[in-house]
Amino acid sequence: MEPLLQVRDLKIDYHCADSTQGHAVKGVSFDIVPGEVLGVMGESGCGKTSIALALLGLLSKDQADISGSIVFRDQDLLSMDERSLQKIRGAQISMVYQEPGIALSPVMRVDTQVAEVARAHHNWKWERCIEEARLMLARVGLPSTDRIFSAYPHQLSGGQLQRVVLAQALICRPALVVADEPTASLDARSQSDFIALLRELRQEMQLSLLLISHTPEIQASIADRVMVMKDGRIIEQGSFDKLYSNPSHPYTKALLRRDRSVKSGGDSAPDRIGQEQLVG
Repeated sequence: MEPLLQVRDLKIDYHCADSTQGHAVKGVSFDIVPGEVLGVMGESGCGKTSIALALLGLLSKDQADISGSIVFRDQDLLSMDERSLQKIRGAQISMVYQEPGIALSPVMRVDTQVAEVARAHHNWKWERCIEEARLMLARVGLPSTDRIFSAYPHQLSGGQLQRVVLAQALICRPALVVADEPTASLDARSQSDFIALLRELRQEMQLSLLLISHTPEIQASIADRVMVMKDGRIIEQGSFDKLYSNPSHPYTKALLRRDRSVKSGGDSAPDRIGQEQLVG
């Protein structure tokens, strides 16, 4: 199968205040094929979020030097100007952010915020944008009521807000969704529900996902393949079962050590983690 996304020798060097460079990503290469969920694990500062921002063209030349290639559907994203990127960002590649309270405007109703994404990429009348936004809000599990649709962000719970952000990401039916620690602000029950929803939507919409999460349980429950990052490099990758049962790098072993209660034999570790341990 032809890759949907090809990243080759990606390097990201941030410009620091003292004129030095912070080497955030050091020659990373990977592919994502259509319908695949690729997980990225690693501690804070390993370069996970920098890769996500580079994929969406959200790092300016004033912020960082970026080299290598990011090819999406035969288009090199790193060579595109901002106008071209705007046609792809949100429509073909979208992002679910870690903190929905920061990603959403506090002074706009949630259905309007989702509808604005649709209007930016489709030549639709505003009434249709609102209609499509409300359909998507309902599809991601929010009650189909005027109270929800007309709510401001401060009137909703953290789990509800994360579903609003997911509706924004999906309203244009993108091929690839980048989810950056999408459950970090949720409690265990809400995490479980959100990941279950992602699994459903992945199958229904034939989505590809780049799932950034340092939590082994999250990766085990949905990722087809996992990359482990350390100090800006990919140090190991493979299925979660493989990494869990036989990690080849000491860092991977330490990263997964937080949960050694799942033993080999019987059901696979990912299935048991996804169904049992995520609910707390």
